[in-house]
Amino acid sequence: MDIMTMTPEAGLGAMIRTWRERLPPSAAGLPVGRARRAVGLRREELADLAGVSVDYVVRLEQGRATTPSAPVVASLSRALQLSTAERDHLYRLAQLAPPVDGAISGHITPGVHRVLTRLGDVAVAVFAADWQLIWRNRSWAALFGDPSSVPPHLRNFARERFPVSADPVRLGLWPVTEVDRDATDAAVVSDLRRATGRFPHDARLAELIRVLRAGNQRFAELWVSGTVAAHREDHKTIEHPSVGLITVDCDVLTDGDSELKIVIMTAVPGSSDETKLQLAAITGPPDTTTSSHTHR
Repeated sequence: MDIMTMTPEAGLGAMIRTWRERLPPSAAGLPVGRARRAVGLRREELADLAGVSVDYVVRLEQGRATTPSAPVVASLSRALQLSTAERDHLYRLAQLAPPVDGAISGHITPGVHRVLTRLGDVAVAVFAADWQLIWRNRSWAALFGDPSSVPPHLRNFARERFPVSADPVRLGLWPVTEVDRDATDAAVVSDLRRATGRFPHDARLAELIRVLRAGNQRFAELWVSGTVAAHREDHKTIEHPSVGLITVDCDVLTDGDSELKIVIMTAVPGSSDETKLQLAAITGPPDTTTSSHTHR
């Protein structure tokens, strides 16, 4: 059926509303209060999960906005926990071509979403194969600071790790140190080289490599070494402004063919670090007005 002749019940706004109303808040890791009337997500909850304004969600559902950008469609599909087929349908309703095979995916499947929401207060974030940040939970933002002020296309761990000129990349707002910074640098570069073999025709990845090689000497030096490996684990100490120093273990899990990186931060059970980590998660993200930029 042609987009122009599609019935309102099957259009972009109607489908977004249908998918929003079918997703229980518990599946999105949101609390369910007794006084709650909505069965699914509220509009403001979807807006927060997708990183768009509530007004924009309203305009989409009412049919007053009909051509969202590809990044917005990708964010909505993740927030709504759509299947691959549903995601592709959403792209077509927005008059966009669905992501093609061989391109880096930022799609989080419903199964992965279920795993993420069952991790409770564990600090976790999800990155695409090129280290583009595509999802993080409240505990992650509480531990490192909330990167919402950074333009979405710049929320990339490699860009933060290897800064270029004045790019405002801030995924971690508090000072962070590692056991072996050089080893972590090398691991990230090696992981990106591995991604170029898995996604040789991805334009975003190619542009990222080009920008970093041209703009960051450290990255360029590591790139020519030719090492191919994956970044799997690390140990970090965060200088948290509210609870002090927190030492955490960083483990990176990979989700199948899409090469999504699920990054989980934990502390030694029963340690003071675990207590501080839990306290940071409970209190939520601190005020960022006095924070300074650091590279994780």
